[in-house]
Formats: sequence, structure tokens, C-alpha cells
Amino acid sequence: MSQPIRPLHAPFDWSNRYPTVRTAVFARNIVATSQPLAASAGLSTLRGGGNAVDAAIAAAAVISLTEPCSNGLGSDNFAIVWDGTGLHGLNASGTAPSAWTPDYFRRRYGSDPAARPARGWDSVTVPGAVAGWAALHQRFGALGFEQVLAPAIEYAERGFAVSPIVHDKWQRAVPLLAGIAGFDPHFLPRGRAPEVGEHFVLSGAARALRLIAGSRGEDFYRGQIAEAITAFARQGGGALSRADLDQYRPTWVDTISQPFAGFELHELPPNGQGIAALICLGILRHTELADLAVDGADWHHLMIEAIKLAFADVYAQVADPTSMRVSTAQMLDEGYLKQRARLIDRARAQAFTAGVPDRGGTIYLSTADAAGMMVSLIQSNYMGFGSGLVVPGFGISLQNRGYGFSLDPNHPNCVAPGKRPFHTIIPAFLMRDGAPQMSFGVMGGNMQPQGHVQTLIRMLLARQQPQAACDAPRWKWNCGLDLELEDGAPPELGQELARRGHRIVHGDDAYMDFGSGQFIWRLGDPGVDGYVAASDSRRDGQACGF
Repeated sequence: MSQPIRPLHAPFDWSNRYPTVRTAVFARNIVATSQPLAASAGLSTLRGGGNAVDAAIAAAAVISLTEPCSNGLGSDNFAIVWDGTGLHGLNASGTAPSAWTPDYFRRRYGSDPAARPARGWDSVTVPGAVAGWAALHQRFGALGFEQVLAPAIEYAERGFAVSPIVHDKWQRAVPLLAGIAGFDPHFLPRGRAPEVGEHFVLSGAARALRLIAGSRGEDFYRGQIAEAITAFARQGGGALSRADLDQYRPTWVDTISQPFAGFELHELPPNGQGIAALICLGILRHTELADLAVDGADWHHLMIEAIKLAFADVYAQVADPTSMRVSTAQMLDEGYLKQRARLIDRARAQAFTAGVPDRGGTIYLSTADAAGMMVSLIQSNYMGFGSGLVVPGFGISLQNRGYGFSLDPNHPNCVAPGKRPFHTIIPAFLMRDGAPQMSFGVMGGNMQPQGHVQTLIRMLLARQQPQAACDAPRWKWNCGLDLELEDGAPPELGQELARRGHRIVHGDDAYMDFGSGQFIWRLGDPGVDGYVAASDSRRDGQACGF
């Protein structure tokens, strides 16, 4: 039964009309992650005198071990930090090896782009996550780096019990990755994926983490670890070199934003896809969405068509910003977005193409502390377990973000030496009148901007509290007219959307298909009123605080 939207001038409606196993968490210091041991590590760091950045790094380091199907020490990451005075964006995505060109791939795999492997060495760019932790800590950390990484070192040494959804994803990866160099001895030590509750120790990870902690990340790029990674690459015929690691640096960036319903959504600029959420909201500003009934077919149809328009432009234009042919400002131009909004047919689904602007496997976590610092951080190996490669002696699973490059020389995302590929992982941050409102994200491939839009609209227009907005059934657009609807969506909604031309398809893994979010909403003075947090039951995680 659809309900009319009410404006957000009053507090949230604290009820939850959706089936759920979780309730919102209220606290002055809070951590929300997709894996409970990581959340506990962040919370203990806050209790030990650390700030929200320390807690985020501690949680990110632990979850690189405890949710290895989604991320690892060889991941990339991105972050947005509110430090009490302003927003700061960090792009710690890796760059292509210096040998990578379109000709490099053509020589190895022929002219068919589909022949390029999604796994193995020719999918690995420089891992940026460790450099991201170090950069965040150097600028904002309160505790020593070794103290921040201590919980991760303990789990690396002693191991942990595997949680249910991690087990499920681990098991699904086995047929795809078994036999890739380093994968079996590290992640299939008994010849299979660990069972739920089974004790697991990632061999070598403690050694890696101790070197990372003692060198503030330097050893990963310029020391023993760097030598081990590049020796492993040479042995396997990979192009990643010591110079590639040595030259890598993460980049501090300004956020980009879009006003909506009295708030401002902030995302990081390309090479990530966060701009898709901004384009979508910018298009929806020029529609009657706010006047429609919540959860009705009209309401969902408008959002679906707007996200399709956004992705049409993103897939055509977004790349490393040094290679883009249009600017983010041009893509977010209000006149252009108003023009795109006019393309939506309220009664019929469409497959959109890119417009022409005027020319001029992932984890997400959020932390906040009583002093007002808030962190939005996302970290990923891309596909489950990334490339499948694991560095011997160090337990470092390497991401496969290089698969995000195009081999089309006419596309701005075409592979080139030292270039960052198109990235799916995007942290988000909500502001209101110059003040921080919410640190949040929704992991899961191209579901991420779709999840940002769906959850935000529920909170900002429908007044649904964060846990309810998180629990509500989601839809996911993939390509063309295909649309996935999550279990729990009313059958009549699917029937009406199908009548309008949406082709309803069914995925086989709801935990991945519809993403998983973490949300921390500031209630007022952080030291007095604190925050309310939500954690998605589509993962093993939790929100916790004090």
C-alpha cells in the first residue's frame, strides 16, 4: 500500500514498515560496518582515545582480513572526511602499470576485448588501500599508526571465526579462483572454503601488517612487501614493477555535489561513478517525484528512468579526469539535466543513450565521534577476492581493478600507463546548510549510486528513518530495459513496471545484487545529541556505539 510523501520539516517517522532484523542505533561515538569484528575494532579504537579517522582505519584493516571475499590488503579505497571545518576527499585508487597500453593487451590476447582476462596479473593495478590508510592517518589521526593497526594484527595472528554471508561468498568464489597463484594455500587451506564458525588464519598477513604499521605504509610500496609483490609479478608474467609501486601516491580531492530537497549530496569526482547519483538527483529535481505516493509504480518508475539516463552519460564520459572530454561541471549543468529529464516518458520504460553536455566485491564503513568528526570510507578488491592472486609470505590478495579499463582508443577510459581506471566504489556524504548531516554508502558494483539515490529519497522525501530506508526492498537496473526487483517488493509493483516495458529479471545472489549500506545521521550536537546509525542486514555487519 503506497503512502503519500511528507516533507522533511519534522523529525523522521521512527517506525519501520519493512521486515527487518535490526533497529537503529543511537550513540555519541559510533561505527557501522558490514562485518561485526571490524565494527568492534573501530569502537575499541574510539574508546582508546582515537578519533573517527583512527576508528575507520582500524575497522578497514580488520575487515581486510575478516571479509576477504570483498577486500584485502591489496585493495583500493576512497574516503570523505568531515574534520569539523570542512569536507576532504581522498582518492586511493591504483594506477595502471607503466607497460599497459592497448597494444600490450592486443599482443597478449588478440583484438577481441572480451578475451582480456578478468583475473590474474593483467587485471592488477597498483593497490592503493594501504597508502590511503597512511594518508588519512598522517593528516587526521590522533593515535599512533601501530596502535590503530593493532586489532588487525591480532586477528591476523590469532585468526577469527568465519561469519555466514562471508562464508557464502567465499564458497561461490571457489570454482572461479581455485588454482590461481597463491589463492588455494591462503584461502582454501583445507581444500575448500571455511564453514560458518570455522576458525581461519590468513597466513603471512600479520607479517605484512607489522611491516605496514612500523613503516606507516612505506614498506608496501618501497620495502620488503614491494619486492615480494614485484617478484611474484615477474614469476607470473605480470607487468607490475617496483617503479609502479614506488611512484604511486593517493590524491586529495574536493568533493562534487548536487542540491536536493534542502540538502546537498556530496560524492568524489571521477574516476569513480559517484557522479551518477548526482546526475540522477539533478534529473529528479525537474520531475514531480515529491508529489507522488511512496513505493507506488510512478515513484519507482521515475527513479529508474533517471538512473538509466545518469548511467548512459557516466559510461560514455567518466574516466581518469585527465582523460575526460567533458568536465564534471558540464555533466552536472542544471540546464542539461533539465533537458535530460524531459526525455522521461512517465508511462513507458526506455533504453537511453548518452547525451551531449555543453563542452567547456566491496566493503563500506562509516564512523563518527563525539567531537563531530565523521568518516565515509569504501574499500574493495572489485570482483570477489579480486584478481585471485595472493602474494606468498604476506597474505596480500590483489585487486583486479584494471579490468575496469576500456581497450577502445576512442573512449576516455582507454587503458594507458599510470592511469586510473573507471571505478565503481563510491563513499557519500550529506550536508545541510554547510553542516554535516550523514556519512553513508551502499556497496555493490553499479548498485552503489542506485542505492545512494533510493535510500536518500526515502529519508529526505518520505521521512523514513535510516534503518527503514536501508531495509526497504530495492530495485537494480543493469542494462537496457532489464530490471531486478528484490524479494519483498510487492508483486503488483513488478506487474505494473512490466506493463510499462521494464523487463523484470531475477538475480541469483540478493546479497550482492542489491548492495549493502551503512548510514550515520547526525542528530544535533555530536557531544550531546549524538548520531543515529543503520546497518544493512544484507551483510553480516552491525552498527555499534557508546
